[in-house]
Amino acid sequence: MDRVQKAVVISLITTSAIAWFASIDSPDMMVAMTTYNPLSISLFTASWTAGMAAMMFPAITPMVLMYNRLVINRKNNRDRQSSVTIQEEKEGETISSTLPSLRVILFVGSYLLVWALTGIVLLLGWSAVMNSTIMTTGNTVFIQYLYGSLLIIAGAYQFTPLKRICIGYCESPMSFFMRRWRDGASGAFKMGVYHGIYCLGCCWAYFLLMVALGWMNLLWMGLFAGIIFGEKIWSRGIWVARAAGVGLTIIGVLIASGMLTSIVSVHI
Repeated sequence: MDRVQKAVVISLITTSAIAWFASIDSPDMMVAMTTYNPLSISLFTASWTAGMAAMMFPAITPMVLMYNRLVINRKNNRDRQSSVTIQEEKEGETISSTLPSLRVILFVGSYLLVWALTGIVLLLGWSAVMNSTIMTTGNTVFIQYLYGSLLIIAGAYQFTPLKRICIGYCESPMSFFMRRWRDGASGAFKMGVYHGIYCLGCCWAYFLLMVALGWMNLLWMGLFAGIIFGEKIWSRGIWVARAAGVGLTIIGVLIASGMLTSIVSVHI
């Protein structure tokens, strides 16, 4: 691993560590959900984005390293392009030593932007459901069926073709770049968005549960971060996803039947 790669890895790990530390004191999500206060929503979004950095950066490190290497290895030889190396072509120009860093920052920044917007959508979408049903009904059976159903749906999603396709691109950086490569700084931004969308396709169910069931704490963040890391790093990560799917489905059935309500938020 050369100096640039080490710098990228250290930057990702350091950012992730800082984000984990920042997540210890996350703002009260319920305030944002019930009041729609702009300041509360902004604080939640900042905290959510930090949480995404903490959870996702270890898993996306191979993707970022691959992108950084492809940018650095750009050459002007059009005849030697292959399925193994993606090369940008620009005649008569050498690569600035700062350019790869800028593109990596754009790639990672646009990736986080996808997750920031996802957090806002999940917060506002679930708050509409919560304020119209959970907060206005005293029907405990309905609530436990609702929460149990969410878990069962999240578990079933782990076995779908869409999950398999998205996880395939996440665990194979070269496949992703061969399909989605774009040149330049704007290309870095677009590819970060694409990668964020594929990650969203892999992981949306976990984060829906974190928002809906009140699992925005370090324990559940750590558990889901471990699952996501296994899905993306291991060549057979789909089996990690399916094992998680079985576990989520079983927990959902137990909650719906009233046998395991203590692990969800206090609304039950």
